Amino acid sequence: MPGQRRPRLSLSMQVLLALALGMLTGVVCGELVASFQVIGTGFILLLQMTVLPYVTLSLITGLGRLTYQEVKSLALKVGLLLLITWVLAFAVILVMPFAFPAWESASFFSTSLLEEPPAIDFLSLYIPANPFYSLANSVVPAVVVFSVAIGIALIGMENKRVLLEPLTVMSDALMRVTSLVAKLTPLGVFAIVASAAGTMGLEELGRLQVFLVTYVLMAMLLTFLILPSLVTSLTPLTYRQVVGHTRDVLIMAFATGSDLIVLPLLIERCKELLRQLEQETDSTESTVEVILPAFFNFPKIGTLMHMSFVLFAGWFSGSIVSVTQYPALIMAGLASLFGSTNVAIPFLLDLMRIPADMFQLFVATGVITFRVGKLLSTMHNLVLALVGACAVSGLLTVHWRRIVRNAVLSLGMTTMLILGAHNFFTFVLGNAYEKDEIIAGMQLLRRPYPATVYTEPPPSLPPLPQAQASRLQRVQTRGALRACYRKAFLPFSHVNAAGDLVGFDIEMAQTLARDMDVALELVPVELATMAARLNAGYCDIVMSVVAITPQRAQEMAFADSHMDATLAFIVKDHRRDEFKSWSAIQRLKAPRIGVGNTPYYIAKIRRHLPQAEIVLLSSVQEFFSHRGAELDALAFGAEVGAAWSLLHPAYTVVVPRPDILTVPVAYAMAHGDREMVDFINNWLMLKKKDKTIDKLYDYWILGKDAVPQQPRWSVLRNLLHWVE
Repeated sequence: MPGQRRPRLSLSMQVLLALALGMLTGVVCGELVASFQVIGTGFILLLQMTVLPYVTLSLITGLGRLTYQEVKSLALKVGLLLLITWVLAFAVILVMPFAFPAWESASFFSTSLLEEPPAIDFLSLYIPANPFYSLANSVVPAVVVFSVAIGIALIGMENKRVLLEPLTVMSDALMRVTSLVAKLTPLGVFAIVASAAGTMGLEELGRLQVFLVTYVLMAMLLTFLILPSLVTSLTPLTYRQVVGHTRDVLIMAFATGSDLIVLPLLIERCKELLRQLEQETDSTESTVEVILPAFFNFPKIGTLMHMSFVLFAGWFSGSIVSVTQYPALIMAGLASLFGSTNVAIPFLLDLMRIPADMFQLFVATGVITFRVGKLLSTMHNLVLALVGACAVSGLLTVHWRRIVRNAVLSLGMTTMLILGAHNFFTFVLGNAYEKDEIIAGMQLLRRPYPATVYTEPPPSLPPLPQAQASRLQRVQTRGALRACYRKAFLPFSHVNAAGDLVGFDIEMAQTLARDMDVALELVPVELATMAARLNAGYCDIVMSVVAITPQRAQEMAFADSHMDATLAFIVKDHRRDEFKSWSAIQRLKAPRIGVGNTPYYIAKIRRHLPQAEIVLLSSVQEFFSHRGAELDALAFGAEVGAAWSLLHPAYTVVVPRPDILTVPVAYAMAHGDREMVDFINNWLMLKKKDKTIDKLYDYWILGKDAVPQQPRWSVLRNLLHWVE
């Protein structure tokens, strides 16, 4: 009709449109839209503005209107419902590994192997010693405890209406503010998604697609089938009502990555659904207002689902979590996830003896998993509110036919998705192991310095002239530095796939020659003959880290140590649990352990493991080439062992707890050459100050940026070539 107004898009449709446009903008523009994150952050802060005050007022007014009997009933019935949903979540989490294909992997050394996970301070988290501090610092659990205490105290007071009425008005005012801010949701969602899509590394998604796809499939199954089925099985509500009436809140939770800021809107939607059943009374309204804030800080399914990353990380790194470890994972995960996820996941990785650098991958997946998790948590909150309100009000209705039908459907869909994902990943990914190619392909981090490299001890190498005062003066006089290095000593000195001599110590030797402005000669040396050849003038300095021991200190001079080596055991992947602690190793009957011919370390091993049979080895290479099958483990430095495990992914590195054994390593010089030692010490101090050592350590030892980072793919850069 002429003049008739065209229907406006609903808020949920606007949000979906903004979501699609944001994704498209990010793909087209790439990193050019990274600055949109500021707009998205501002929108989230606006939504957060009213959340804690609203939670506080809702709990106080909601509990204040109830009786003690109603509060007791709420705690028991909603608590039981929460336990049931937790069981459903754990069932889904523990079947997820069946979707993972067969895989071989290993990882670089991680300093987290040596760190104790931070303890969770549950007292400060849940006891509001200063409620105003808790409010100002968004300590949500403490705010809830404070609000619950005030609300319960009001239940038995005769003149409580004097306080409840103005608080209710204030709560309604906060709800109106939230509704006004919610109108900006399309803009905020567009900015958030555009920034995320423009900066997310596609190569990271490629590596993590097994976890991401499985996680999203299982989360969607819980969100849109299993949890709504629980509501329709226990209440008169239909699936269309449950999902359709709350889709805008679900979309907002996904887009913003927060189930807290949508809490006020979710409470209103629950009230509206109960009104549709004509079962919304003052009692049910108060119950809804209490359930969501009161139970908000209990781990929701969306939070518990993050535990599935630990199972994935074990599979990805070759440290698979066994079925016998599941009870410990569930109990520890449930307790730790009452706190921060960023604290809980490193703790669980350490508990399961999974390399903690996998946490970096967890953070990388956060753009997707946290949003999907918040979507799932919002649906979980909806289930608790609707079913809990009906249960407390005596309106619960059990539909046995629906329960059986939904259970069969849920079980069938779960089985189909798990098997389908497993077959898909097996077909698409295969089992192509590439970590060996990464370490073999690593190049010098800095511009190579010209050097004469000998890969074998040269028979006709001219001897260095006798040092009249010190090796330092000899180097300056000759204009050349001859440095010894250890062969096949990954990741400190080794030959890469291109045939170049590379590694941490090789870069340090080149840096030293460059700083001294002299030529560089690199000659190999064996550890057994190192002291004799060094003192005889075979080379000026050993630029391969050598562990300092009392015996060696009597034969050679050492510079100040610039790093520590950590004693670890290199074992087959399936035996990692047998070596995770000294007590576990001591329970083994006469394990055969390979050790380098160093009396100092042999004595330490014998002191900790008197029942072990010590087998002397000349090198790490000997263990991996032909002795590994006959030995239970190799005792060696974790830093070196981790690099070798990249070439041999069937092995892993285990640092036994407690009493982590470390030893300083350093560069060696001729015995008594004080001038050369003083010079190297001063030079090392300079390299620490200018971060040279830190950068080389991060690259060669920790493997950071071992794979060169490419610019983020985008239409403007890669297709249209409008930006560099």
